[in-house]
Amino acid sequence: MHYELYYWPEIQGRGEFVRLALEAAGAPYIDVARGSKKGQGVEAMMKLTAGGARSVKADQTRLPFAPPFLKVDEELIAQTSHILDYLAPQLKLVPRDAAGRRFTQQLQLTMADLVVEAHDTHHPIASSLYYEEQKTAARKRSKIFIAERIPKFLDYFEHVLTRNPHSHSHLVGTSLTYADLSLFQVVEGLRYAFPKSMKRGEKAWPHLVALHDHVAALPRIAAYLASPRRIAFNENGIFRRYPELER
Repeated sequence: MHYELYYWPEIQGRGEFVRLALEAAGAPYIDVARGSKKGQGVEAMMKLTAGGARSVKADQTRLPFAPPFLKVDEELIAQTSHILDYLAPQLKLVPRDAAGRRFTQQLQLTMADLVVEAHDTHHPIASSLYYEEQKTAARKRSKIFIAERIPKFLDYFEHVLTRNPHSHSHLVGTSLTYADLSLFQVVEGLRYAFPKSMKRGEKAWPHLVALHDHVAALPRIAAYLASPRRIAFNENGIFRRYPELER
């Protein structure tokens, strides 16, 4: 398959969950907005969104609202969880049985909820406002997120790992799934944004930490993490480190 991934070129964001799946499977893909060749770059990405499309071969009634989206032939597939559900059988990153596939997607959607809440720690009022315009609200939101929401989500994933009858090293079944890769990214992001809180709390999530370490050591993922393809965390993405939010 020929995969074209469209996402913002300077942040990991939601596109990183798709990148990790493609990288883990060794699937060739083009990160279009990061390219400098003709037909690449941010402009190429924006032309394919509902707000920017003017002359696209793809069916214009089926354009994505916003990145990330994946182009396969002339079809555009949007929404991170939806993209992963589409890719997973081809990349062998999901169980073959229907119930296993549904549960993997359920876990991914739960992580999507967590990602929204992590974003809202620094933008609790509006994404259109600068962080500096909502610092007071961000401090209140982060305090609750750290004390209540991180433990609630990560306790749940630890529980899923503990109760997996096939393997405590994976969320579903006995093999690597895209949910495992996404949980790795969630832990990475939370460690970046709230390092002190994660260091204190991780003793309660030994299976989750073990899964993170297992994914990080996978040869293809280790190579990706060490390569220029892996964008560093920064204060423009979803997971941001503002020390004043972790007092």
